[in-house]
Amino acid sequence: MTGDPDRPNSYSDQMRLDTLLDLQHSFSGDDASLVHDEMLFVVIHQTGELWFKLLLHETRLARQRIAQDEVLQTYKVLERMRRIVDQLTHAWDVLATLTPLDFLTFRDRLGSASGLQSYQYREFEYLLGAKDPRMLATLKHEPEAIDHLKAVMAEPSLYDEVLRLLARRGLPVPADQIDRDWSAPRDADPGVTAAWLALYRDVDAHPDLYELAEKLIDLDQGIAIWRHNHATTVERVIGDKAGTGGTSGVGYLRRAVFNRFFPELWECRTDL
Repeated sequence: MTGDPDRPNSYSDQMRLDTLLDLQHSFSGDDASLVHDEMLFVVIHQTGELWFKLLLHETRLARQRIAQDEVLQTYKVLERMRRIVDQLTHAWDVLATLTPLDFLTFRDRLGSASGLQSYQYREFEYLLGAKDPRMLATLKHEPEAIDHLKAVMAEPSLYDEVLRLLARRGLPVPADQIDRDWSAPRDADPGVTAAWLALYRDVDAHPDLYELAEKLIDLDQGIAIWRHNHATTVERVIGDKAGTGGTSGVGYLRRAVFNRFFPELWECRTDL
């Protein structure tokens, strides 16, 4: 990037391409030893973190709009979030071109580093409403990230704000679900399921909330597909080996596929 004040800004200048494209290095610390498929692995994960940065940006906007009763304006944000998740899902198709033998050419260079330690992904989970404090242990060497995530846990999540919205609109959300310790993990609540059921049984009374519910479950389904593709790709590349971050590997990822962010929205369908 030039420092010439007389030269007009270019695309490269505006996008900080010199900086961005200088971030891809060998995990060994010696770029002279970088193996071919190491670049693929680096680029996939770095671009994934950029998409997570955008997801966090959009999730906060969605939460703010719900808190301000701007339901219609939230639809586009949730649709964008789903499409970002789709981009993350498609990235696994590219990584799946990495064969087991390709991965073995650099896997030992990863050491104990793992995608499990992505603090941006953990923040995304917390903002949606899945607040598991046990996952902070994966970031024990990053105290600033832990402090930030603890602050996020103490805030109402997107789903918390949705439940508060339902209560303001007269749906029977239990009081202990709209005024509680926001940092505490929550399980599916029968009263919340009943509130969603009441909405689905009288769509004409709250058509905007019905559309919001469908946008939320569309996002939840998209994340489940992303997790499924993640598990399948990892199994294709390393089989049942343990993950680099100390997890059980593909077994851990398979179990995560069916963890729902908005569980009562799924449960109410059984009783319709």
